[in-house]
Order: sequence, then structure tokens, then C-alpha cells
Amino acid sequence: MTDLAANLARLRARIASACQHVGRDPSSVRLVAVTKGQPAALAQAAVDAGILDLGENRIQEALAKIPLVSGARWHLIGHLQRNKVKHLAPFVLIHSVDSVRLAQALTEQAQALGRSIAVLVQVNVSGESSKFGVSWEEAPDLLGWVRRLEGLALQGLMTIAPLGDAEAARPYFHRLAQLARSEGLEELSMGMSGDFAVAIEEGATVIRVGTALFGARPATPEPEQ
Repeated sequence: MTDLAANLARLRARIASACQHVGRDPSSVRLVAVTKGQPAALAQAAVDAGILDLGENRIQEALAKIPLVSGARWHLIGHLQRNKVKHLAPFVLIHSVDSVRLAQALTEQAQALGRSIAVLVQVNVSGESSKFGVSWEEAPDLLGWVRRLEGLALQGLMTIAPLGDAEAARPYFHRLAQLARSEGLEELSMGMSGDFAVAIEEGATVIRVGTALFGARPATPEPEQ
């Protein structure tokens, strides 16, 4: 746990430095600790260290882990299949709405839960076929649909930049921030361990960090989504 404390201190210092560079308050950036592939004990240690927002990529892994961790706010940050929306009750924010059909399924689930579901629309800004997300060209139409659907609380946008040099990710973050401003949306979930500082400089309000906080994930088989 000493490593976690040291990693968290370094991470917070880098967040503060990125914010200072563009005149932002560090409190305007929410850190979501990505616990994918990590044991529940380490997720609990993160909460105990003051990181209340935890992110999971897979529903099945999350459902096994959530009962073992107390005091966390859970985010679903990975691709969501429509047949898994019935399991969303524990999550405070869904980062990965990328189609009208998924949005409609979420509306039905919101009615079943008797409350609204907070969502972000995931945009595939880079256009990479390996990434999920609505295309750049179709994003405005999907945002219009989500706004009209009862039971969904649209908070903002999410994207994943191409892997590689952090500075090369800047144009993608900048473009998403421009779209958010044009749509009047406040939340921008963008930036991971390798590029979160650039994302903050371009306006990220949520960063999703795993490796920089916990180190490499244990080698385990990929579970079914």
C-alpha cells in the first residue's frame, strides 16, 4: 500500500501541475481510479486513500467486486452491451453510450429503477476501427436523441485517444472539448495514464487512471463481457 500512496502523491502533483499550466483549479478534475483487473483489496485501499470514484470496464467483474468495496462511487467506463443494462443500479455514471439502441435500452432501465441514469456519450474522435464510440459525424444526432429520451441525464462526452505519444493525443482532446462547448455540455471524460496531463490542459473534467496509480494489471484471462 506504500506504493499506492506514493503513486497517488505523484499523480496528484502531476494533476496540479497540468492545471496550473492552463490556469485551472485542480479540484475541477475528478480522478476515476480504473480498477479493471485489480483485486478488491486494492480498490478498497484506493478508497481509503481518498479516491472515491472507481471505474470498471466490464459488468461481470464489477458486480463481483462492488460488494467487497465500501465507500466507492462506481463508474462504468467500458463498452456496454444492451443485454447488460439491467445490472447498472450500482453505477453513478455510464461513460460509454454510443448508439441510439443502447440509449433506448438505458431509458427502459431507468424506468425500471425509478430514477434517471447519468450518462456520457462516447465519441470515436480518432475514427479508429479498434475503438468503440459513435462516429464524429453522427455524434450530434446521437446527442439529440439522448437529450430527448426520458430517464437519461446527459452529462457530457467521453473519448479514448490513440495510443502513443501524449502530445499526439492533443488534437483529439481539443476537438472533443470544442464539441462539448458547442453542445453546452460540462463533463469531459478523457485522458488515461499516458496522456491525462494533456487531456487536462485541453479541458478534461474526468480522467481515468489505472496503471499510473496501481501499476501493471495482473496477467489474467480476459473475462467474457
